[in-house]
Amino acid sequence: MKDKPAAINAIWLGMIITATITAAYTGRMDAVTKASFDSAKAAVNLAINLIGPMALWLGLMKVAEDGGMLKAIARLIRPVMERLFPQVPPNHPAMSAMIMNMSANALGLGNAATPMGIRAMKELNKLACKKGVATNAMCLFLAINTSNVTLLPLGVITVRAAAGAQRPAAIVIPTILATALSTLVAICAAKWLERKDEEELPASIDPSEPEEHDLENGVSQSVSALGASSTGKLFILLAIFAFLGAVVIRSYKAFTSGTFGLESLGQLSGWLIPVLICFFLIYGYLKGVKVYESLTTGAKEGFETAITIIPYMVAIFVAIGMLRASGAMDIFTTILSPVVGLIGMPPEALAMALMRPLSGSGAFGIMSEIVTRDPDSFLSFLVSVMQGSTETTFYVLAVYFGSVGIRDTRHALTAALLADAAGILGSVWISRLFY
Repeated sequence: MKDKPAAINAIWLGMIITATITAAYTGRMDAVTKASFDSAKAAVNLAINLIGPMALWLGLMKVAEDGGMLKAIARLIRPVMERLFPQVPPNHPAMSAMIMNMSANALGLGNAATPMGIRAMKELNKLACKKGVATNAMCLFLAINTSNVTLLPLGVITVRAAAGAQRPAAIVIPTILATALSTLVAICAAKWLERKDEEELPASIDPSEPEEHDLENGVSQSVSALGASSTGKLFILLAIFAFLGAVVIRSYKAFTSGTFGLESLGQLSGWLIPVLICFFLIYGYLKGVKVYESLTTGAKEGFETAITIIPYMVAIFVAIGMLRASGAMDIFTTILSPVVGLIGMPPEALAMALMRPLSGSGAFGIMSEIVTRDPDSFLSFLVSVMQGSTETTFYVLAVYFGSVGIRDTRHALTAALLADAAGILGSVWISRLFY
């Protein structure tokens, strides 16, 4: 029986054709042509720029795995994850990698979340009974990922503070509520759609993978039985005290200068990444991991992954670039403006709602421009919540599925778009309650 084409085929082709036809009427064919080449170039440049972060964070993930951190974290929330992902063995590396990805997303660490998500997708692919076809676990993981579980939207808060908003952090609670709604819809939609799909065969674990008891007793040869030396432990202890001293001094200076509060919260994003890097490495070192060797081993995956995802990113970026250059986005905004007024969304926010699933940088630019123009308006408040509670669906789909060569995405895109819609609608209603 011939496999039916995945939904992404029709959507991608529809975007290309719509852009071309629209350009024929608007006279922007030259702009669309230029956008197709520029977008392809931008996709490759972005993939190249991802090599460094991917190499670093996949290396850190390797250190965490070798030290047993991923398995320890997985145990903490195993009951919830087992219910969400019954096809994934509780002690499989995919489980802990998904947890790390979700945790990074919750803290707004986009650069760190992407490599972790790719690692999770690669581990899930090892459980697939049919290569190139997304499993139920993959679809659910991607849907949850695109719903962007965000507890602290530091980037948006920083933009609002820089623009002079009176309450830059006022979006935190609305963002949490909106992202919780979109995540709930993502889970329900993925679970419902997987029942409508053909029943999935039981996953088979790659025989080359370590057995469960091997993972419990030591997952890597780079782990030393002796652990860290006494001198090393003393050095780390002194380093921790030195860091805490710096935190106390900085906090005291901020308090005495009257800048302690929202401004300090906005600066927190600059502290998280270095602290996390040190945390991973110190944990691994104390567990006896040869951290340098382990990190460089894991970092090799970053180079391979970046090359793998280029074709998928080029396809998505070209379609989005052509659609924007043709003027189709402006036409959609004009047509839908009267409709969105019925749900209480200002017409000016529609461009943000349409752009968010397509382009992260484009949506961030729209949000920044609106916030800068009038930081304390309802429109500014709304687009800030939208930015924090939704994700760039097509980018995530291209990168995560592209990293493992998934061509049949099954119901993943549908579930992710339903989550996006819930996030947008939830942002409107919740923003009106809290503004």
